[in-house]
Amino acid sequence: MNSNLCPCGSKHLFNECCGPIIEGQLTALTAEMLMRSRYSAFVLKDSKYLSLSWHPSTRPLEIDLESEPLEWLGLSVIEARNGGKDDLEGMVKFRARFEHHGKPGELVENSRFIREGERWFYLDGEPPADRSSAKVGRNEPCPCGSGKKYKRCCGG
Repeated sequence: MNSNLCPCGSKHLFNECCGPIIEGQLTALTAEMLMRSRYSAFVLKDSKYLSLSWHPSTRPLEIDLESEPLEWLGLSVIEARNGGKDDLEGMVKFRARFEHHGKPGELVENSRFIREGERWFYLDGEPPADRSSAKVGRNEPCPCGSGKKYKRCCGG
């Protein structure tokens, strides 16, 4: 993967972006950097890094990336609040597109991060509060970005 673009969507090479963070050579300096590296770890099915970057107070006992075969297709950062090198907390709202059993889908989440010492950790995440207000008609384009009608895609 070293000669390829980073899965996080930064348009940088993996070995110059999330690779060194996932491999423990660098520390994520911001909450957004940590979130992007975690997305890349999901793409690579690196449960060890996901566990290490998850805060111990909310970390699950086990991270199983094999039982639900997802193919991650792309990441878009919608908003990042706080989460800088001088902050103790941060929030990153993102959209991650995926395919599950041949059907496209998306995850939209407000992720919360906390910094302890020089390290950022993923704390938890939840869907944005305004998510339910946007109702998609059956004949409208699917919001997952597939180009198909909603009724023939995620709404089918």
